[in-house]
Amino acid sequence: MYQKILTPIDLSEPAMTQKAIAAAIEIAKMAKAQIRLVYVQALTPLAFMEYAPADFDERLRESTEGELTKAAAQIDYSQELVSTALRFGAVYPEVLAEAQSWGADLIVVGSHRPSMSTYLLGSNAKTIVRHANCSVLVARN
Repeated sequence: MYQKILTPIDLSEPAMTQKAIAAAIEIAKMAKAQIRLVYVQALTPLAFMEYAPADFDERLRESTEGELTKAAAQIDYSQELVSTALRFGAVYPEVLAEAQSWGADLIVVGSHRPSMSTYLLGSNAKTIVRHANCSVLVARN
């Protein structure tokens, strides 16, 4: 059974995030597996940096870490088996890198129902499914 379950979350999409977390918890309870929530923060474009305060990146990181910690604390699962990771960059490469470095054997990712724009542009969930070195569960509403 799975021992390390990575769950990418989107702090701006609570419904989708909760669906993924609920699925991860259900699977984790079977084997007392570890769960790691990972959030990928987009990089601030260089063009905007001259308009941002000097400590903007640090304040953004601290704020996001606080939200991530709060999300983890709300999980109804043994807190010593829950951890978090904050990464910066594009979503799917960072999720795959976190899965690889942490040694995840399952990724549980929330996803919307596919729309025309998803078919044309692709989605992070689709790319994670295609390129992950471990099993992937896509949880949908």
